[in-house]
Amino acid sequence: MGKLLLTVPEAATALAISRSKLYELLAAGVVRSVRIDGSRRVPVEALKTYVASLLDEEASANAAAS
Repeated sequence: MGKLLLTVPEAATALAISRSKLYELLAAGVVRSVRIDGSRRVPVEALKTYVASLLDEEASANAAAS
C-alpha cells in the first residue's frame, strides 16, 4: 500500500508547486489536510480531488468559450 498522507513538502512536490502556494491553498480550504500531533499532513485523495476540480474548471471554461 502506498502512502495515504503526505507532508506539506511532499504534497507540494507532487503538485509541482511551492510549499508556500500549498499553504495558501490549505488556508483557503481549497486543499484539505489533517493535523496529527502538531504535524500537518495532506491526504493523497485531497490532492486528487484538487486536481480533478482544476480539470473540471478548465473544461467548463473551454466549453463556455466555444
